[in-house]
Amino acid sequence: MSYTPEKTKVAFIGLGIMGAPMARNLLRAGYDVTAFNPTRAKVDAFVKDGGKGAASVAEAVRETDVVITMVPASPQVEQVVLHDGGVLENVRSGALLIDMSSITPQTSVEVAKAAAERGVEVLDAPVSGGEAGAVEGALSIMVGGEQETFDAAKPVFEALGKTIVLCGPHGSGQTVKAANQLIVAVNIQAVAEAVVFLEKSGVDLAAALDVLGGGLAGSTVLARKRQNILAGDFRPGFKVDLHHKDMGIVTDAARDVGAAVPAGALLAQLVGALRQQGDGGLDHSALVRGVRRLSGEKTED
Repeated sequence: MSYTPEKTKVAFIGLGIMGAPMARNLLRAGYDVTAFNPTRAKVDAFVKDGGKGAASVAEAVRETDVVITMVPASPQVEQVVLHDGGVLENVRSGALLIDMSSITPQTSVEVAKAAAERGVEVLDAPVSGGEAGAVEGALSIMVGGEQETFDAAKPVFEALGKTIVLCGPHGSGQTVKAANQLIVAVNIQAVAEAVVFLEKSGVDLAAALDVLGGGLAGSTVLARKRQNILAGDFRPGFKVDLHHKDMGIVTDAARDVGAAVPAGALLAQLVGALRQQGDGGLDHSALVRGVRRLSGEKTED
């Protein structure tokens, strides 16, 4: 079995910064996509682009083969999937649920167990790449679940990303995503500290970032976030609020397995502080604003 565009109906739940372009990429790949989002205007915009809209989760999933959920955190996944009116109550037996949200590994395991009782297959498949990766269809997708299910879902994933890897059983995708968020946060903080150091030293910042990007200090984070920082443009590609949630997942999961993450613990505090300073709705590259404040500078609201 393979979930190819010509024979697969998809329900997409969650048209946020990441979900909206992902759903549109499925349309471009030829999938029949019905979307639901609590904000009706986002559904209407999706319909204008050629998709179908639903007024509820139940309506969206009833006639579909594959359900994709892309919501902010574990509580929203539980609400959308497990509670009354949710996916498992309304989707047909034999369907596939792909949760692409970033949530706790424990929640993914619980969802998989509940789904199995109703004859629904599940993959946890969080993503990395931010808004740009979602728009470009170039996401990195880390998947947890069974090999056979993963193989069947590969055409769906190929419409959304470039790096698609089965990482292990249910919950493994979320564990790898937690590790991803740890690495990304540490990278952004390092870039932020380097930027403030360079600015205060009177160096041409754009030139410095060019040469750093071409050497061992170069990274996807530096390449993706360089222009945001130079322009002072912190419109969210991935919100500080969401990275704050993810750092909580990292530190909790690491404690559960006995892994030391001292840099992760520090970044959890720095991201949390940035959020408390009112920057939770900004892109996570706004960590540079936190470093500037620590360095005695005032930042514009």
